[in-house]
Amino acid sequence: SRGETVSKIWDYIKKNNLQNPANKREILADAKLKPIFGGKDKVSMFEMNKHLAAHLK
Repeated sequence: SRGETVSKIWDYIKKNNLQNPANKREILADAKLKPIFGGKDKVSMFEMNKHLAAHLK
């Protein structure tokens, strides 16, 4: 489900320390997340959900 997917993505982000320490609402993309985030280096939490939605239709 969408909720499970978002939860797993957050687990991955936290495990790999991909939140910007200066702004916790910002996600720093690594090589695995970049394609999901449309090639962006960083996205906000809200942008992340928009990018995920494009892959979950």
